Amino acid sequence: MTRSDVRGEVPAVEDTMSLAPKAPATSRGGGRGGKGGSKDPKASKGGHGGRRVLRWSATTLSVVILGTAGAGYLYYQHLNGNIHKGQRNSGDSKASRTAPNAAGQTPVNILLIGSDSRNSAENVKLGGSKDNVGNPPLGDVQMLIHLSADRKSAAMVSIPRDTRVDIPKCTDPDTGKVYPATNAIINESLARGGAGCTLATWENLTGVYIDHWMTIDFSGVVKMADAIGGVDVCVKQNVWDHPTAAVPGGSGLKLKAGTTKVEGRQALQWLRTRHAWGSDLMRARAQHMYLNSMIRTLKGQNVFTDTPRLMDLAEAATKSLSVSEEIGTVKKLYDLAMQLKSVPTDRITSVTMPNVQDPQNSDHVVPDGSNADKMWRMLRDDVSFDKNGKASDASAKKKTTASAEPSKEPSVAAASLGLLVQNATGTSTKAPVGGRARTLARELTAKGYTRAAADTSNTGESVEKTVVRYPSADLQGDAQAVAKALGIPTSQIKQTTDVSGVTLVVGADWRDGTAYPKQSAPKAGDLPDNADAINGSDTKQCMDVYGPYRW
Repeated sequence: MTRSDVRGEVPAVEDTMSLAPKAPATSRGGGRGGKGGSKDPKASKGGHGGRRVLRWSATTLSVVILGTAGAGYLYYQHLNGNIHKGQRNSGDSKASRTAPNAAGQTPVNILLIGSDSRNSAENVKLGGSKDNVGNPPLGDVQMLIHLSADRKSAAMVSIPRDTRVDIPKCTDPDTGKVYPATNAIINESLARGGAGCTLATWENLTGVYIDHWMTIDFSGVVKMADAIGGVDVCVKQNVWDHPTAAVPGGSGLKLKAGTTKVEGRQALQWLRTRHAWGSDLMRARAQHMYLNSMIRTLKGQNVFTDTPRLMDLAEAATKSLSVSEEIGTVKKLYDLAMQLKSVPTDRITSVTMPNVQDPQNSDHVVPDGSNADKMWRMLRDDVSFDKNGKASDASAKKKTTASAEPSKEPSVAAASLGLLVQNATGTSTKAPVGGRARTLARELTAKGYTRAAADTSNTGESVEKTVVRYPSADLQGDAQAVAKALGIPTSQIKQTTDVSGVTLVVGADWRDGTAYPKQSAPKAGDLPDNADAINGSDTKQCMDVYGPYRW
């Protein structure tokens, strides 16, 4: 990288630096004299002295430019050096990217993880629980930020930390330790291979391809809250989240009823409070309120055009966040922030995954079947969570949905195609439907695919959405023909090296019948009633305090 490159990459940085030497003030006459101008007659006549002045000015200007660029370059490298990076995906997952819209744009999905790590003195001081020092951190806050393909809307989706899910086989990228697949609460995924394992868990649960992850710990929240300068939050009654005779612990949050600006440690207390809101689900709502208020605050401060504030935030952010390696530079994080900045607050919607009580453990929850599936489909299909978009936005998405890969001729006759059928109908809440692979293999045989066979070696993979997979381009036409025979949309045909031939993977969306069920396309804003949706422009949101924690 050259210094000139830096000036193009970080336009705000060099312009604010004051480390370079400044050119000394000169008189209006351009000479070296005092207030009255130059006393050099040659200079006043524009001779050799004038040329010396020009040479001196050019030299000084060069020093200023090079000095400033050098300072900007060093600061840019300093910020890059602050960033901790890690592997994007460390688990078994097969989610596919959403198809581009009519303009060739794709959505961006970022998984934000709040770690409860106590592995530093600062985190122990802020989070307590010294008994957990040295233990792998848990992902107590998990939130997917979805930025639409057209960059006109966004969603923030939380999954409660006590949600029981299937966690895939993961490999810790730092130690090489392999963790077998398990069924457990989702916050344990962070301790089973890092943020990349949490990302893989989300992808398998939702079918949504996740581009990046970011993690932040207790001390990072405090640094960011201080850099922002405070965020307004609201409670309906006086609140004090303190230990009680029945329930130990608590965040320590103590506020009077009404609106209060919280920053630093108090902001962390707000985000960690659970008992005073009555449940972990209500904690997600409080976190959404905070983030919505933070976004409104940043937009109101014009922080993206206020270079000193932007530098303060850059310093705090690069020290506070760990990110997946493909966004591990200041430029890439800045570009991402600028894309998020463009979304109006009334097009930002925060929700919590629809859930029901876990039948195996009343302290846990599981996804609420069709309601959760509907939300995941809206994310996969890039359908906005709000109804505030223009008609032109909706029509562009319809055009995208209608478009598909052009049909290709099969490489062989149906009767000659080796075709495998796998049963992946199980979910975290439902057991696989027995015999689905055999049923559909027989149906394909009846349609001329006489070599279709059920995969008896399938190890119980679960996928939300049925998919036809094929390994190489020469089999694309064959995969398309299989999908057409069963009524499977062409958008659910995927090329992958995970299979050796055309493979039908029967997902949780097709638990009975031999014709793929037709599904009506979700509409903008048509969220499940139990998604606890909050619009980013809603300034009237206020938390209700659970009785024992009022004062």
